[in-house]
Amino acid sequence: MSIRRSSGLVGAASLALILTGCGFSSESGSDASDKGRTRVFAADNGKITIPAAPKRVVATGYAVPALIEADAPLVGISSWKRGEPMMSKDDLAEYKKLPKVAGELATETNYEAIAEADPDLIVIGVPAPVLGDIDVKRLEGIAPVVAIGPTVPSAWRELSRKQSDAAGSLKQFDAAKDTYEAKAAELSKKYKDVLPQLKLGHVGSYGDAAKGTFQREFNGSWGTNIAEDMGATYYGKVKKPGPGSQAVSEYPSIEELPAAFREADVMTYSVNADGSVPKSVQYVLDSKLWKNLPAVKAGKAFPFRYTEAATYGEAMQTLDAVDKSLAPLLNR
Repeated sequence: MSIRRSSGLVGAASLALILTGCGFSSESGSDASDKGRTRVFAADNGKITIPAAPKRVVATGYAVPALIEADAPLVGISSWKRGEPMMSKDDLAEYKKLPKVAGELATETNYEAIAEADPDLIVIGVPAPVLGDIDVKRLEGIAPVVAIGPTVPSAWRELSRKQSDAAGSLKQFDAAKDTYEAKAAELSKKYKDVLPQLKLGHVGSYGDAAKGTFQREFNGSWGTNIAEDMGATYYGKVKKPGPGSQAVSEYPSIEELPAAFREADVMTYSVNADGSVPKSVQYVLDSKLWKNLPAVKAGKAFPFRYTEAATYGEAMQTLDAVDKSLAPLLNR
């Protein structure tokens, strides 16, 4: 089930979230490992009674990579081609092996296939506006449904934790989170004398060359949020904030490029997982306005791979890619 980029506020996925968002039902007791016990889980679609320890989970949208990585007991998933280049070898093998019960779009949900998978929990990982394309009532006739969808891009941390929690798979999630945070702290220390002193600007991959626009991403967006964990700051803010990703990115005309990035000490831009440049970004890089930006003329423009990471495992690859790209800054 695919959406064009959308997501949520960076939120600490803390113990308080678990205590307030989820609780065992009064008739179930507190032992999540006991068969038949339930709990109440706070999801986008309300407070839903779910199995305390799900055994057969169907996942869609952003929940697909998160629950594969968390080693959840999946019995069916939606297609998630955008995430394939960022999956580990083992996760990709698992992704390919699992039955596909939905396509890339929410409208491509196969209700019969989901029923045949006989899930005891369905985790829908799409944003609220897209949820309207799914017959949730029909799914509820199959198994409890929890919708846990994105708001702004950087909220993948909270999002993936809640999805893993619902599926009873926090142990693997926490291990991946700890590994990521240790790596981010290491890189933050590595760049502490460089990045915090710089103003950065980022060109994302969702501009529209046909319309003569580019995507400017600020703090908290797809191309920026992981670099922020290393100490980077993307200056400025959206002129007219909107919902979801529109709160952290905007789409000016190419003529506004000089005004947008005149103050940038460093420019970064999104590239594909294989390092190739998306057409929308190449449009910017080919512009004389780009080539005349102070940061670009100073040789301080760097590509970022894996900018759509939405799990801690995927974000490890992003950290490595950002580190490799920004390494020249350490020698200046």
